[in-house]
Amino acid sequence: MTPMLEAADTSRISAPRTAPPTWLVVALACAGQFLVVLDISVVNVALPSMRADLGLSAQGLQWVVNAYAIAFAGFMLLGGRAGDLYGRKRMFLVGLALFTLASLGGGLAQQGGELLLARAVQGLGAAVLAPSTLTILTAAVPPGPARARAIATWTAVGAGGGAAGGLVGGLLVDTLSWGWVLLINVPVGAVVLVWSLLRLPESRSGAGRRLDLPGAILVTAGLATLAYGISQTEAEGWTAPVTLLPLGAGLVLIVLFLLAEARTAAPLMPLGVFRVRAVSSANAAMFVNGFAMFCMWYFMTLYTQNVLGYSPLEGGLALVPSSLAVLLGSKAAPRFLPRFGARNVAALGALIASTGFAWQSTMTPRGDYLTEIMVPGVLMMLGAGLTATPLAALATSGAAPGEAGLVSGLVNTSRTMGGSLGLAVMATIAAARTGPSTTAQALTEGYALVFRTGTVVLLGGVALMTLWLPGRPKKTAEHGS
Repeated sequence: MTPMLEAADTSRISAPRTAPPTWLVVALACAGQFLVVLDISVVNVALPSMRADLGLSAQGLQWVVNAYAIAFAGFMLLGGRAGDLYGRKRMFLVGLALFTLASLGGGLAQQGGELLLARAVQGLGAAVLAPSTLTILTAAVPPGPARARAIATWTAVGAGGGAAGGLVGGLLVDTLSWGWVLLINVPVGAVVLVWSLLRLPESRSGAGRRLDLPGAILVTAGLATLAYGISQTEAEGWTAPVTLLPLGAGLVLIVLFLLAEARTAAPLMPLGVFRVRAVSSANAAMFVNGFAMFCMWYFMTLYTQNVLGYSPLEGGLALVPSSLAVLLGSKAAPRFLPRFGARNVAALGALIASTGFAWQSTMTPRGDYLTEIMVPGVLMMLGAGLTATPLAALATSGAAPGEAGLVSGLVNTSRTMGGSLGLAVMATIAAARTGPSTTAQALTEGYALVFRTGTVVLLGGVALMTLWLPGRPKKTAEHGS
């Protein structure tokens, strides 16, 4: 047992006069997570309308996505640690307020610059909000089956937000306007904000400690620079200076951050956290699985619209069965954890997902819905749901009370950075295979190669999880206590 796991619980919890029911705390935390993940995917459907209405260039359109992603990835660890030190409820409220106000500004934007600024502030709000959603949930639910079910709900809601983005976005753009993909966050965010202010309990750790400002600057700059470099790959390629320079600079800043943390008395991220097998292995698995699975929605949307000629709404409806499958997988995982253990359930989920990816790689330009969209999509997302829940449970179970927010931020960072890198790599692979041709056959071949590559990555993830994740379910329970 490491010193971190033996640390005494220094968390201070201040609850309202009448403690809220656990289900309400879980619901509010999940609502925050849903908004964050929904916004990553819902905007994609509205991009053509944004370009036409605001006169954005192709590069400007790319930055509608990148401004959010870079701020989100860059500030995530800082947001998680701030929750530990200054209060998880407080950071939840700050992040949600920023996110909601930025959504209002983006939805009402009349110029491209206004929209890009709003998206960057949205990403900052999401980075503060997202780690708090998981720490609030784990603080409210005691270790054991109940916490596993709560984490499964959090995972399912997050995955459902990503899955619902295409459908919700298509519906809003077709019936209202592109602005509503952002404005829809405002009433939902306002309701969650009021209920959270009144009913969520407060908790924090590390009384008397200060935020490690040098570490915060280094890791935020490093992650944001890395995310910027990744975002450049699709338009500029991997060998262009505008790609290589930020990637190299980001890696240097991360190395400097790690060196600084090793010498700081009160580090932003104690490096001892990585000596906990559950934390390090689960985050590595999160990264690998995010690398492969994050791009599924993106390329399935391109396949249905660019090859099969579906409208945005039809494309969203086509993916509804796979959206339901990820919810089913996430909610089913806790039933298997006590009997088979987190390692086996996670590996099984990745194996099922890899089967779906392999099936999807046989796609053709004619696109039979049942065999080339629905069934492989269901397998991919059923496996994703089964994998995500045990990995999130393992990663957070290894955290000492004072590191809960940090580890939650690390979980989200691993998944986000893995997904961002995976999407950039897969887009390059698809473009290389498709070449200059825009025929249905050429596009299909590029998308199919992406899913074959994803199959190989997921099988590598199965091997990694089998060899590295903690093997005995009893260990998970001990870590969480």
